[in-house]
Amino acid sequence: MNRYDCIIVGSGPAGLEAAVNLSIRGKSFLLFGNENLSIKLETAPRIDNYLGFPGISGRELQRRYREHLASMNIPLRTEQVNLVYPMGDYFSVATNKNTYEASTVILATGTSPAKLLPGEERLLGRGVGYCATCDAPLYRGKTVAVVGWSNEAALEANFVAELAKKVYYLPVRKFSQTLRDNIQLITSPPVEILGEHQVEAMRTKTETIPVDGVFLLRDSIAPSALVPGIQVENGYIVVDADMQTNLPGCFAAGDCTGKPHQLMRAAGQGQTAALAVTRYLDRKASEQ
Repeated sequence: MNRYDCIIVGSGPAGLEAAVNLSIRGKSFLLFGNENLSIKLETAPRIDNYLGFPGISGRELQRRYREHLASMNIPLRTEQVNLVYPMGDYFSVATNKNTYEASTVILATGTSPAKLLPGEERLLGRGVGYCATCDAPLYRGKTVAVVGWSNEAALEANFVAELAKKVYYLPVRKFSQTLRDNIQLITSPPVEILGEHQVEAMRTKTETIPVDGVFLLRDSIAPSALVPGIQVENGYIVVDADMQTNLPGCFAAGDCTGKPHQLMRAAGQGQTAALAVTRYLDRKASEQ
């Protein structure tokens, strides 16, 4: 398997700035993110504090970001990153389509408005999962609940339904996809995942549904669930001045590291992280 110098998780200002700087310094990397780059940009009508671009709209800044990436031939992969696992001298990064290896990782995931459900973290890997297309074969002939935060989540629920005996779909937001016949739509919001050692049921505001597994398909995954062992305080990744986390070779930048949640701050931290990754890789190379 090809091992990259770095994998960047997130396509907001922090992730894009990190990609630009790693490209300038000749490092091999992959950039994972969303087609819209950043939902915050897409919904911002006017930005007044981005130096050099007074009054620019979020969509216009988004367009310029895309042009910058294209001018440097930096591709964006839209695979969902579900797990970043430290392997000693490298990281294994699992997406909904493949597994990749990198010597370093930059987490630029932003913040997610969705909080962890009670029981989610405790039962992670014991019936709770974040990648339906990866783990659906484990539930062949079983009963599964799929909680979706996006329109694409309904498509993944349909895939699970091809293998599972029964699927319950709980949409957190509106969706337009058609569901398979063996999927039961549940409109009551999810409240808690139940089970002692394995997932046993999903509790909603109105009922408790016995299930063998639960897929939580959010736009982003909480850092503690995404990267085992990473230090988090008050929901934010703890970093030093070089954007280094407590895990050697793992860096973080942008809103996921704390407030204030500002575009300029995120971009600056992305550059700092890329420079720190470059120094880290060069130091490692000189030691070998």
